[in-house]
Amino acid sequence: MHHFAYHNSKLYAEDVDLSQLAQQVGTPAYVYSQATLTRHFKVFSQAFQGLDALVCFAVKANSNRAVMALMASLGGGADIVSGGELTRALAAGVPAERIVYSGVGKSLAEMQAALEAGILMFNIESVQEMAVLNQVAADLGLKAPVSLRVNPDVDAQTHPKITTGLATNKFGLDVDLAFAQYQEAAKLDHLELKGVSCHIGSQLTQVAPFADALDRLGLLVAKLREAGIDLSLLDLGGGLGITYRDEEPPSPEEYAVALKDQVAAMNMRLVLEPGRVLVGNAGILLSRVLYTKDTPAKHFIVVDAAMNDLVRPSFYDSFHNIVPVDENQERPKVLADIVGPICETGDYLARDREIADVQRGDLIAVMSAGAYGFTMSSTYNSRPRAAEVMVNGDSWAVVRERETIEEVMRGESLPPWME
Repeated sequence: MHHFAYHNSKLYAEDVDLSQLAQQVGTPAYVYSQATLTRHFKVFSQAFQGLDALVCFAVKANSNRAVMALMASLGGGADIVSGGELTRALAAGVPAERIVYSGVGKSLAEMQAALEAGILMFNIESVQEMAVLNQVAADLGLKAPVSLRVNPDVDAQTHPKITTGLATNKFGLDVDLAFAQYQEAAKLDHLELKGVSCHIGSQLTQVAPFADALDRLGLLVAKLREAGIDLSLLDLGGGLGITYRDEEPPSPEEYAVALKDQVAAMNMRLVLEPGRVLVGNAGILLSRVLYTKDTPAKHFIVVDAAMNDLVRPSFYDSFHNIVPVDENQERPKVLADIVGPICETGDYLARDREIADVQRGDLIAVMSAGAYGFTMSSTYNSRPRAAEVMVNGDSWAVVRERETIEEVMRGESLPPWME
């Protein structure tokens, strides 16, 4: 469910007319619905009532500070994968004790910053990382709270580029080696073993892979307890999918029901890292038609949003529903490629898509763009990044100003021999 709907043939975000918003903010622009974000967070967290569960929003899905601040105000934490995300999360008011640090390539400076901030735990993804973190903590006179991210070798049955739990993926420690690696970690004086974690992929539309991964973690935890290593945190990652087109992912309630009994039996505090399921359908990308173009082979709709703004269609062949902001019922349907201004054949938002026959100057909305939209955007072709807007009822605010070309070029200079 989301709060983007037509009123008198005009598309609104909550109670804000998107055509009027576009006149003031310009396009392209990302627009987020606070009501949708709030509802999604509450539905997800309430599904796990009865368990000691901490919902750590996956910042990589949408790192806007306003979005993170809202999650924090609702009791959420943050799942981060870089020092930059740590800084953003803290600036947004996320308490350090609700921050989990994942990722395969943490630098010394990033480890130090997270230790000094006092985060909940690090998810360790390699034996070398474990040794390096122990040394960084020793240099600071601290103990690093850690879990080992176990790769359970579970097929998440999702797009190959967003599966993370197979033995061939770069993430985590092999499940068959994890017991021995926990024993080695227990010998390191500046690590505090707090938990076990896994994350098997993104945009999952079935519960079974989550249950399979939990089964394998349960066996490992039981074996560790027999060996005297008693862990208190169980981090099951994220990955629950959303509906972009015709997917039928499990609801948070169905997801929770499938896991609750076994989690309760393990008697551990549950950590969850949802991203897409919280923000995906809570945002759209607003764009304006620049031109229409006909060739003997195709009808093209050229818009001012491009692959640098939303790379998912080009990168993953992802589907996003695209609708006109002005719902004129009399418009015929056309089959078109909806493309951007980038100098790449792969610059498209949709291919062979049936859509209302929009014309130059019309607005379109690319739906379900709240996750992995702005966070994956770039300045390719020296295109400044889009503005971001938060809507709350009939109010709205720009929560990230549109980038300028001067900001894109900031830091550049000519070498002395060219000046």
